[in-house]
Amino acid sequence: MSTENNGQPFFDDPNAALREIAQNPAAYAHYLADIHRVVLDVQAKLEILQRETRVHCRGTRVEGDKMGQAFLRSLPVEQSLNGILKNLKGISSGLEKSAHKRHAHDEKVNEVRAKRKEKKQLKAHKASPSLQAAPESSGQEGAQSPNPGYGGPTSIYNLPRRESA
Repeated sequence: MSTENNGQPFFDDPNAALREIAQNPAAYAHYLADIHRVVLDVQAKLEILQRETRVHCRGTRVEGDKMGQAFLRSLPVEQSLNGILKNLKGISSGLEKSAHKRHAHDEKVNEVRAKRKEKKQLKAHKASPSLQAAPESSGQEGAQSPNPGYGGPTSIYNLPRRESA
């Protein structure tokens, strides 16, 4: 770690760059894509190494070997490489999922903000509704409206003539 003239470390916080990446979903996806490329490159090289190791180990025979003994000796080496490749494939898919989930997290946060803002506005509207002027009726009380039975004042005496809903 390099130091400046005053004895302070060059970087105050070594995790500051990763902290900024974690806060930005685009930078997060870009960083994970870089790591994903490295993992895929390592995976491809280990697959080649696996094939070459299998060919070498299975082809190495000792005098007096019976059928299949070279194969049995090569199994532990092959299984260890198979396990490593399986883990790398899991890491690769995990990196992809993590980038998608990070993006989904930001979308969900934005949705929650919008919903809360909308609920707050509805609550404020319910608490103090705007006053609306009552519609003025034209004509006299006894005049027929275009829709008889609705909209005008009714009494209990003319209920039977009213249409049902």
